[in-house]
Amino acid sequence: MTDGPGFLLASTSLLLQKLFFCVRGILAESQLTLQDGRCFVYRDNYYEHVPEELQWAEAGRLCRQQFGFLATIGTVEDNQKLTSFMQSMSVKKALWIGAKVKEGGPGTFGSHILTFSGRTDTKYAKLLKQFPQMYSVTVCAQVQFDSTYVGVFTVFSYSIPSFINEFQLRANIVRDQQIQLALLVHGVHSPYSQAMENNGRWHHLCVSWTRHGGGWAIAADGSVIASGDHLYISDDIGSGGVFIIGQEQDTFGGSFKKDESFIGNITQLHIWDRVLNVSEIQALVEDCLVVPLGLFFQWNFSAFEVESTVQVHKGFSQCKGDGFQTTEPFDILWVDGTVPLFHNISSDVSHAVNKGECVAFDPLTGAWASEMCSKQKEALCRYDKDVYEQMQAFSSLPPSPFLLRIREKSAAVSIADYLLLNKSDYPQNLTSANYITNVLLEAAEESHVKLTSADLLALTRFLGNIAELDFETETNNSEIVLSLATNYIKLASKIIDAKCSLEWLIISELIPGPYVIIHSVDMLAEKLADILLSIGPSIVLSTENIDVQIKANQLSSLESGLVYKPKCLSARNRVDEIQIPGSEMSRLLTLGYSELIFIHAYYRSVEYHLAAHNLDSVLLAGRPDKSLQASQLQTAVISSTVRDPLGARNIPTAVQYSLSHRAVVGFSKFATPVCVFWNFSLQDGNYAGWSNQGCQVSQFDSEITICFCNHTTNFAVLMQFTEIQWGLETEIVLNKLTFIGSGASLCALVVTLTLFTVLDIPKSDRTSIHKNLFVALIAAQVVLLSSDSATNSETACTAVTALLHLFFMAAFAWMMVEGLLLWSKVVTVNLSEERRMKYYYLIGWGLPVLIVTITLAAAHDNYIADRYCWLNVHNGVIWAFVGPVIFIIMVNMFVLTRVVLITMSTAKRRAIMLAVNSSPIEQAYDQIRAAVKAVLVLLPILGLTWLSGVLVPLSVVMAYIFVILNSLQGLFIFLIYGVYNTEIRSTIKRLKERRKALNFSNCATSRPSSSLTSSRPASSPVTGSESLAKEDGLQVTDGVNLQGICKMSFYDNSVIYENPVAANERQLSTPSLPRGPDDELSCCSQSPVTSTKGCKADCPFPSGQENMEDGCSLHVPIELEDRSCYSLNVTSLKRVGSLYLD
Repeated sequence: MTDGPGFLLASTSLLLQKLFFCVRGILAESQLTLQDGRCFVYRDNYYEHVPEELQWAEAGRLCRQQFGFLATIGTVEDNQKLTSFMQSMSVKKALWIGAKVKEGGPGTFGSHILTFSGRTDTKYAKLLKQFPQMYSVTVCAQVQFDSTYVGVFTVFSYSIPSFINEFQLRANIVRDQQIQLALLVHGVHSPYSQAMENNGRWHHLCVSWTRHGGGWAIAADGSVIASGDHLYISDDIGSGGVFIIGQEQDTFGGSFKKDESFIGNITQLHIWDRVLNVSEIQALVEDCLVVPLGLFFQWNFSAFEVESTVQVHKGFSQCKGDGFQTTEPFDILWVDGTVPLFHNISSDVSHAVNKGECVAFDPLTGAWASEMCSKQKEALCRYDKDVYEQMQAFSSLPPSPFLLRIREKSAAVSIADYLLLNKSDYPQNLTSANYITNVLLEAAEESHVKLTSADLLALTRFLGNIAELDFETETNNSEIVLSLATNYIKLASKIIDAKCSLEWLIISELIPGPYVIIHSVDMLAEKLADILLSIGPSIVLSTENIDVQIKANQLSSLESGLVYKPKCLSARNRVDEIQIPGSEMSRLLTLGYSELIFIHAYYRSVEYHLAAHNLDSVLLAGRPDKSLQASQLQTAVISSTVRDPLGARNIPTAVQYSLSHRAVVGFSKFATPVCVFWNFSLQDGNYAGWSNQGCQVSQFDSEITICFCNHTTNFAVLMQFTEIQWGLETEIVLNKLTFIGSGASLCALVVTLTLFTVLDIPKSDRTSIHKNLFVALIAAQVVLLSSDSATNSETACTAVTALLHLFFMAAFAWMMVEGLLLWSKVVTVNLSEERRMKYYYLIGWGLPVLIVTITLAAAHDNYIADRYCWLNVHNGVIWAFVGPVIFIIMVNMFVLTRVVLITMSTAKRRAIMLAVNSSPIEQAYDQIRAAVKAVLVLLPILGLTWLSGVLVPLSVVMAYIFVILNSLQGLFIFLIYGVYNTEIRSTIKRLKERRKALNFSNCATSRPSSSLTSSRPASSPVTGSESLAKEDGLQVTDGVNLQGICKMSFYDNSVIYENPVAANERQLSTPSLPRGPDDELSCCSQSPVTSTKGCKADCPFPSGQENMEDGCSLHVPIELEDRSCYSLNVTSLKRVGSLYLD
C-alpha cells in the first residue's frame, strides 16, 4: 500500500480545502463555486451541474460513477433553494433529476362508479349473470355512504324464486354514531356491528358466509369487525337468483322500498364462490389485487342493467388513498430510494402525465415536468458530502503499484484511465470490456502487486459498469461472452479475498463493503441467463471465493426439487447448500412454466470483511438500547434466483438453505442465529442492508444453521448477540470470585465431610443424606476447578463434561432427597424408624447415572460445547441438565414454602404458651424470625440459590449475587451444618469433658470414678447422667446442653431439655408429642412426666409417677421421633443434671 507521507499530506490538504469550502457554503447559504464553477453545497450534500446533454439513464449512470445519484428534491424549501442556486449559476435549460413517474400497476386503477342520490324506490343496478348454487360466498365492494342521511341502507340484496331474503348486506346509520353493518342469510339476521365512522369517505367492505358451521364475517377497510357461526347451516345459497345493488327486494327482483334504499356511491364489486382469508382481503384493500382463485364475478360495468336515473361516472383510485378522483393519479419514484413527500408536477398540465416518464426540473421557474426518458438534457447530480470528499481524497493519491503495473501492460491503450476515480470512462462494448478485464486480472494476480483501498474502489466501479452493458447484442459471439464472464468472476473473486479485509474496511464509509460486488455479479448473472439459451445449456464459473452456476432446467424433471452445492467449499463449510423444494417446482408447473433458468451463486470470504454492516445490523428493532445488541455475519453468502428468460424477470420461490458458521462463545454474550438476506433496495441513498423479512430458522446447532425463506435472493446467517451489561473488568472480577468461592467451598465441604465421618455422630438417614450431598458437591467442585486443563483434548473434554454433568446432577438429586426427607419429618410427620436409604440412593446416584448415560448415547457426537468443557447449549443437550434441575428446584421450593408455613404456625403456638402476656407485635416478630431462620438454613441444602441465575441477564448485581451464593454454597453448608450443628458441637464438647474427666481421675484417685465415667465404650464416652438415663430406658444421643428454654434446630433433629430452677436436684421436663403438624399443644402430655407452669390439666399422671416441679414450657419439633417416657422413674431423674434427646 502507498500509505506513506505523500498519502497523508495529500489527503490532509484536500480534506482541509473541502472542509473550508463546505463551512463557507453552509454559512453563506448561497451558491458555492468550486474549481470548475459547477458544484455547490446544500444540507450536507454536494450538488453538481452536468452541462452535457444526456438521456436520463446515461445521466444517472454518470452520477453513479462518483457514487452519487441524480438529485433528489424533498421539500418546497429544497425546490426553492435549488432554483436560486441554478439561477445564480446562469443555468437556463431543464435538468434531469432523480425522479420517475411510477409505471402503471395493480396499485392504481380506473373504474366506473355508480351514484345513488336521494331516497327512492326506483334506482337500482341489476347484475346480468346466472348464479349457481353456492356452498360459500364472499362479496367485496368499495362503498361511500351519504353522511347526510340516517336509517337503514341496503347495499345489495340477492333473492331466489323460493325465498326472497336469501343474501343481503344492510347498514344502519344513526346520527353521530359509527355506521353499523349486518349480514342476512336465508332470512337469518346477524347482529348489527359498528364498522367505521360516518365521515362520507370511501370504505372497502367485504362479507363472507359458508354453510360449514354457518360461519360468517364482515370486514371493513381490511379488518374483520364482526364474525360468528351458526348463521343458517341448513342449505347452500340458492341458484338462479337476482342480484340487485342499492335496493331491498320484497318480491323476486322487485317491490323496492324507499326507506331501505342505498344512498351513496358503489364501485369495484367482486364476488367469489369461496371465503377469502384476511391476507387476501388486505391485499385487495391495499394493492387492489383481485384474487383470481374462486372469482365468480369481477367488476364490469357492462354486466349490469342500470336504471336510467342512476348516475355513472369514471374515477381513478390508488387503493391506499382517500378514494376516487377525476384525473388519473400517479406516483413519483426516486432513484435513491427516498420516500416521496413532495413533487411539483401539476395535475392539470396541458399534456397528460404518462406512466414511466422521467422528471425534468426547470431552473428558471422551479416547475417539474414529465418527459420521455430518451430525450437529451443536462443533469443535476447529488453526492453525500462525506462520500464526495473521500472520493476527492482518493482521487488525489499518487498512483498505486497496481495502477503503475496497468500502465506498463497497456502502453498502447490507456486502460488505466478506466480506473481513475476523477474520470467517468467505461467500456462501450463487450469486446473492449473483455480485453480490459483480462489485463486487470493479470495485473491483480501478480504476487508482488498488492491492491490498495483506492484500487478496490476503482475496480468495484469498473465491475459495476461492465454489468450494465448490453449483452443481448453479442448473442452470436458466445466466446467473447464466456471469456468476459470468466475473467469477470476471477477478478471479483480476487478483490473480495480475505486478504483485502483491511482495505475494504477503509472504504466502508463510501460503499457497503463487498456487497456491491455481489450486486454486480447478480446483475451479470441475470444478463447471462437471458441469453443462455443461445449460448448453451449451462454456465459454470468457479473460483476460490466465488462459485456461479447458471443452468436451464425442465421443471418436469425436478419433481423432487433442486439442490445447489458450491464447488469452492472449504473443510469448514462443506455442508453449505441451498435447495428449492419439489413443492415449489409443482407450483411453477401449475403457473404454466415448463423451462426456467436457475441461477445460483456462492461467496465464501465475505464473512471475514469486518465492515460496519457486519457489526451493527438493521436487525435491532425492538431493542431501545442498541448498544446491548449486535449482529455479526458468521457465514458465507449463498444465493438462488429463478429467472424467466422470455419475460426477462425473476420469479419468486421459497428456498431452504444450510450454512456452516464459526463458533461464537462469550461469557457475557448470548448468541442467537438470524436467517437474513441482503436487501439491495435503496433507502435514502443507501442499501437497506440485512433483513430477516420472510426468513426463519428451521434448525440450529453449534456449527450449522438451516433456514427457510419464502423468496429468492442472497442469503446468510447473522449471529445476534445480546450482551449483559458488564465490561471486561467486571468479567475478570466475576471469574476471580468464582475461583475463590469454589476453592473456599471445596475446603469447607471437605472439612464438613470429615467432621461427619470422624466424629461419633449418631447414624440416621439425615446424616447419610448429608454425607452423600457433600461427596457430590466436592467431586463437582474438583472437576470444575480443573476443567480448563482439558479443553485441548476432545476426549478429555468429553470425559470432564460427563463428570461435571454426573456430579452436579447428583448434587441436585441429593438436594431433592433432602427436601423429601424434610417433607416426611415436618409435613407428613412420619417419625417411624423405617429406613428408606436404598430408595434415596437410587434417586441420588442412580438417576444421575441414568440421565448421563442416555444423554451420552443419544448425542455422543454433539455432547460438548465448542470451546469449553460443558454441555452443548445449541442442540438441546443442555436440557439433559437444565430440565431435571428446574424440576428439582420447583419441588424444593414447594417443600420450603410448606415448611415455612408450619414453622410460623408452631412458632405462634409456642409464643402463646411461653409468653402469655406478650403483645401481638412480639408474637409476630417471633414468627417472622422463625420463618427467616428456616429459609436461611434450608436455602443452601435445597439448592434454591440457583434461582438467582435466571435474573443474571438483567443486571450485573444479580451476576454478583449468583456467583457469591453458588460458589460459596459449600462454605454456607459448613457454617450451618458444621460450625453451628448441635450434634457436632456436643460431640466435641463431650470429647473435651472426657479429656478433663480422665485428667481429673488420674489426679484425684480418692474420688469415686463411678460419678465421672460411663458404661459406654471408650470411643464414645458419656456423662453419668446419660448413663442414668440409659438405665431408665430413655434413649440418649449426642447433643449440646442449651441453658434455659428448650430449643430446636431445623438441621439437626435435636432438642435439649433442662430446668435451670433445679439446683442440686435437677428435674427433667419432656414435651408431649403432637399427633400432627397442626395439632395444638396441650398442657397434658402423652408423656406422664411432663408438666407446665400454671397448667390446669384434668388428665392425671399414671400411677407411680410424680408431678414435676415448675419448669419451662417446651415445644418439641415435629421431626422429633416418637418415644415413650412412661418407663422413666422421676426419682432417678432428679439425679440427672441434663439430658439430650433425639
